[in-house]
Amino acid sequence: MIFIELDELEYRINQLRKELIQIAEITGLNSRETIYCSRKLDKLITIYQKSSYKKIEICC
Repeated sequence: MIFIELDELEYRINQLRKELIQIAEITGLNSRETIYCSRKLDKLITIYQKSSYKKIEICC
């Protein structure tokens, strides 16, 4: 199991967003590279949302 701080996860999400925009501009919105990067970003965002939800749930 891999543990990661929410700050690090936010940083990775923001970096991947920038990368996604660059890839989409170069290869197009429907390219394999863009879709692959988009799916990676979706997974990170989902992990972030689940993690932050759990922390809020525990704190309240």
